[in-house]
Amino acid sequence: MELDVVSLSRLQFALTALYHFLFVPLTIGLSILLAIMETVYVMTGRTIWRDMTRFWGTLFGINFVLGVATGLAMEFQFGMNWSYYSHYVGDIFGAPLAIEGLMAFFLEATFVGLFFFGWDKLSKLGHLAATWAVALGSNFSALWILIANGWMQNPVGAAFNPETMRMEVTDFWAVLFNPVAQAKFVHTVSAGYVTAAIFVLGVSAWYLLKGRHVALARRSMTVAASFGLAASLSVVVLGDESGYLATEHQQMKLAAIEAMWETEAAPAAFTAFGFPDQAARETHYAIHIPAVMGLIATRSLNTEVPGIKDLVARAEERVRQGILAYDALQQIRALPRGAAVPESLKLAFEAHGRQLGYAYLLRRYVEDPRQATDAQIAQAAWDTVPQVAPLFWSFRVMVGLGMFFILLTATFFYLSARHRLDRHRWLLWVAVWSIPLPWIAAELGWIVAEYGRQPWIIEGVLPTALAVSHLGVTEVLLTIAGFTLFYSVLAVVEMGLMLKAIRKGPEPSLAPPLPGRPALRAVAAE
Repeated sequence: MELDVVSLSRLQFALTALYHFLFVPLTIGLSILLAIMETVYVMTGRTIWRDMTRFWGTLFGINFVLGVATGLAMEFQFGMNWSYYSHYVGDIFGAPLAIEGLMAFFLEATFVGLFFFGWDKLSKLGHLAATWAVALGSNFSALWILIANGWMQNPVGAAFNPETMRMEVTDFWAVLFNPVAQAKFVHTVSAGYVTAAIFVLGVSAWYLLKGRHVALARRSMTVAASFGLAASLSVVVLGDESGYLATEHQQMKLAAIEAMWETEAAPAAFTAFGFPDQAARETHYAIHIPAVMGLIATRSLNTEVPGIKDLVARAEERVRQGILAYDALQQIRALPRGAAVPESLKLAFEAHGRQLGYAYLLRRYVEDPRQATDAQIAQAAWDTVPQVAPLFWSFRVMVGLGMFFILLTATFFYLSARHRLDRHRWLLWVAVWSIPLPWIAAELGWIVAEYGRQPWIIEGVLPTALAVSHLGVTEVLLTIAGFTLFYSVLAVVEMGLMLKAIRKGPEPSLAPPLPGRPALRAVAAE
């Protein structure tokens, strides 16, 4: 990677975003599990469910604090490293972030305090209401962030204003109910539920292997297995919806994920395996499953899925239309202040204005896009193709892990129903070693979503290369080094606190151990 400001700014944001998302899914998922466990406690009055809520709540609290700390740093980066982006789309992008802070974050943060310190001060129902408020706040925080991110993937409800040189909201409800944003929200929170379920399942399995806190571990595994199975199945369904929407709004991303260089006759085949070669523009040793891709992408047997080369040809035509829009825009800007814009210029810009962003792709090669050569236009069109191999493999590993989570949670759901959770020690070890896997799947999902959008920071509107602040390479390198050092320290602290809390287990006063051997303790607890 070249040491330029654009690449380094992308690297910095990628590092901080991926690190931040280590905490988000567990926060989202654990908050719901806590609410479920406390609901059972209020309904049954059995103190072990109260003990479970408080124990898993401790781990939730550690994770929550680190998530907030790392999330704040990300928001500052929009002003530090992406100032032109903030200027260009601040009217749209800023609104969901502001609502997230005012409504969701304060709701969540306020009731987190009541959750931890209100056990002996609130009634059972009052404390349960606070716990559910924490869960709703966590999920609403994700909603508004993903509305903002979904708009970057599918910029609806906004238009470019030639006078202000900014994107402005034309329909807030279109932004709010953007189908891409809604699909991303339900898919992301479901992935968070899976993460929390596998985490609770793995930690509980470790307790069973050690013969500690057996009653709490059994019940926790039962909740996690049933909750995780439902969430794992929903992730697959909702992921299918995201793929279908990509067919409508981000065809190049979909083609890159599939390494589909040529347009195939409908229904297109799914590439199960292969080695994408970007230089040769083909996929070596590809293994295809007939018709599957057409069904996933279009939900039909007769709708064509365009390949990369055809999409590049379409992009080249859009670049040429963008040049016409750019020319009309420059003529409008050259008019004296206050002068009326001729109707011919208005019509010219309105006719081609939606393709203005494609003209900006030429700024990499020529200062004035109107002076671009045919070769430069063709190269700009090929720049719309993201790196295929990382997307191809990230998607397949993510999907493979998703299938594994369904199998794992279904297995423990069955064992729980048969009261045989501790009959197979090797399965318990599988659950323990599976704890990191949901995070790997979630990070790969974000790589597919964000890396697949390149070269756009806003799909079809603003290239990433034009969105950065005017900073020097040294300044960005120093901030990367600072963030890396700071986040490494936070990672060590967070892992240390989590492991310490897990080793310690529930407070003795909350879950006193029963005498006898582990097997006898398990029977007595049941």
